[in-house]
Amino acid sequence: MSPFRYTHAVVCRIPDSFKDKSVCASSPIDLAKARKQHEVYVATLREIGLDVIELPADESHPDCVFVEDVAVVCNGTALVTKPGHPSREKEVEYMRAILKNELELPVIEISDETATLDGGDVLFTGKEFFVGLSSRTNQAGACALASAFPEFPCTPVKVDKSLHLKAAVTMAGPDVMCVGSSPEAKDILKRIEREATFRYQTLTVPDDAAANVVFANGYLMHRTGDEYPASAKVFEEKLSHWTLKPTALTEMERTQGALTSCSILIRKTRHLKNIM
Repeated sequence: MSPFRYTHAVVCRIPDSFKDKSVCASSPIDLAKARKQHEVYVATLREIGLDVIELPADESHPDCVFVEDVAVVCNGTALVTKPGHPSREKEVEYMRAILKNELELPVIEISDETATLDGGDVLFTGKEFFVGLSSRTNQAGACALASAFPEFPCTPVKVDKSLHLKAAVTMAGPDVMCVGSSPEAKDILKRIEREATFRYQTLTVPDDAAANVVFANGYLMHRTGDEYPASAKVFEEKLSHWTLKPTALTEMERTQGALTSCSILIRKTRHLKNIM
């Protein structure tokens, strides 16, 4: 079965505190618009065949909508991360309970006190992991990921300017890496290609923010033509063999959020057995 087939997604609603207290906010956030865009995002996840678990907004954690950072799930096992920003450390407690009790997944903890790891720095290609060494993730965090999933090669990749690795590179299909056009994004891709255990195709888009896509169940969620017309055109021309799902995310982008940031995708094997 394809590693990009999923049964569930975990998302979190947006708290009021997101408007004024999000850590990386670079410009004013329209909270009502952000919530509307998130509702559409969640509806799109359902359209592509996922059972979506929606967590309530947590006012004490303004960035809780970015659930990707607090856990990495692969092959039916969850690794609870150690977020690199102090304001997000306690988000893992609620996520741990959801993964363990609601989804009944085995949960691995990071024992190294020095480790930091954000899920936004973890790129899984279906064959191997790349882990961004960024302001949020360190070498000890990369080692913790490698220990949690020893069945896959795991390679650290230095990220100089982007908040996370997946701000520059994501998977746009089996063996297809989507990357932005900036020198920073191209440098990251070169580092990945130099260390990769497997070979990948590359899809380059004009806008770095548009390089963050969600590929799941034969669908591709990507930024809309209203936001990034040149990049949207590339998706339409090069990836029309997938079902494209243009998805707006202007307000989350004001806090360096991206499409992958807002969900944790999970494949439950037992669920698949039950419906077959």
